[in-house]
Amino acid sequence: MRVKILSGEVPLGTPLSRRKLAEEFGVSIVPVGEALQLLESEELVESRPRVGTRVRIPTSEDVRGHYVVREALETHSARLFVDKASPSEKEEIRSMAAWLDEAYEGAGKGGLSTDEVYAIHQKHMRFHMRVAECTGFRALQNAMNRNQVLTLNWLYDTAADWHQLPQRFHGDLADALCSGSVLEASEAMRAHVTYGKEQLLEKLEAHLRSLAH
Repeated sequence: MRVKILSGEVPLGTPLSRRKLAEEFGVSIVPVGEALQLLESEELVESRPRVGTRVRIPTSEDVRGHYVVREALETHSARLFVDKASPSEKEEIRSMAAWLDEAYEGAGKGGLSTDEVYAIHQKHMRFHMRVAECTGFRALQNAMNRNQVLTLNWLYDTAADWHQLPQRFHGDLADALCSGSVLEASEAMRAHVTYGKEQLLEKLEAHLRSLAH
């Protein structure tokens, strides 16, 4: 169900029937209810009295708030990466960044299947988590997972159909992370995380307005 939501197969605001989901996945209603509770804790679905359960529709405040949290966590992750990452880990980050730049260039041209776009988002999430892992601080990784900063960003990108990125968007970030300069790395990550935030918000808000009518 998480895959269906993050891939956009089940869009924001879609009603979720426990009975229909049980039939679709070939299970009883009990595990479906447990799964929906987990997804609700991850802020991917919401339940309301007399309305039922649906894929959660975020507010503009929700989106801005998650950007604030993500910026704080990932900027600090970048600072720590400079001092903690090994040469082989830095090379790994450069390689992952090059793959992402090529993939997003292709996505920007259109014509990719839902599965292909989903795979790119998975790699993108993995890239940012790998930076955090290379710091060696599990608490930082847990904070990123607990706050769902990458998963929710993925959801917003999917809902807004946001694939257009500058050339070497991740390559330039990787260069900064591997530069040896804490300041350069942290500022590059800050710019990376907040790039296009207002444009994405504008597209997302238009999408949300269309759901209300």
